[in-house]
Amino acid sequence: MKASFDGEWVCPGEDGTTLYENSGYGRPDGNRLKLFPEEALYLAGKGKLTVDKLDFDALAMKFSEKPGFMRRFLVYRDIRERGLVIQTGPQDFRVFRRGEKPGKGRSQYLIRVLSERDFVDFEAIAADSHSAANMRKQFVVAVVDDENEITYYEIKTNDLPKGESCDEIKKVKGQLTGSSVFVMPKEGKNTLPEGAMFGTWFDENRLVLSPLETLYLLDKGLLEIGGGKEEEFRERLEEEDPELPFKMNVYESLRDSCYIPRTAYKFGHHFRVYNERSSHSAMLVHAIPGGSGMPMSRVSRSVRLAHSVRKKMLFACVKQNNIEYIEFARIKL
Repeated sequence: MKASFDGEWVCPGEDGTTLYENSGYGRPDGNRLKLFPEEALYLAGKGKLTVDKLDFDALAMKFSEKPGFMRRFLVYRDIRERGLVIQTGPQDFRVFRRGEKPGKGRSQYLIRVLSERDFVDFEAIAADSHSAANMRKQFVVAVVDDENEITYYEIKTNDLPKGESCDEIKKVKGQLTGSSVFVMPKEGKNTLPEGAMFGTWFDENRLVLSPLETLYLLDKGLLEIGGGKEEEFRERLEEEDPELPFKMNVYESLRDSCYIPRTAYKFGHHFRVYNERSSHSAMLVHAIPGGSGMPMSRVSRSVRLAHSVRKKMLFACVKQNNIEYIEFARIKL
């Protein structure tokens, strides 16, 4: 089948509409069919289309003048080879349910294509996820690595559900020693509920609180360290930890939602998160200040690690008084 290229669309002859009717290629436009370059190159590679007398290689070079084209084409080809109908937009692609096509079914996935070297903008990713959810679609990021292998990640931005219950916490007294705060639980009623998992045993008499635990209890009026040292302690932490403000926002959000955040330093993240009815953490959470992001390669390592230890991987994007939890999970289409 012969076709021409006008700089945006590839247009087959009059019989081109059969490509849409039979296999969901292109967009009908009156009596003709308009194909996007990714569709045209795929058909050219299958020997079903000739565009302006150009072979596959010449056509690929021509289309690749547009940045990111070959990366998008690799994703398009991969999904077509899986037997799924794929069309462009509204992100990069939309993919139909197996066995369905335009006019005779509905799309299931909206796909954004990235490379392994791209920088992930979490606010943009969240916006794409919300857009997909509003259309009742699953939002997927397709990452093409430098050897042209493709990894698919489903992205969810649902609000973090509230935990089942929170233990009641009564005010306790602590002792500031250096940069640590000790609580002596065996001194009368100076105890924190065991199920809330505050602190780590320093010895048989002393429970040492982490900096975030200390700040949380101070902010809630549940801890007294006396001697007017509270502000001194807070100022010291702010000087030592530039990540403290947004980490503290996420810590407080998790605690207030009846989850138990503990350090996830050994996993390379800010928090491993428990609920009170489980002895195993269910999530890894990394706090991200609004307007920032991280390389896709780092996101990939995080998701792989979380999967290997059977946890969900969430990035908590802190924007003023709002925290958006963005989950990345590898999937197979």
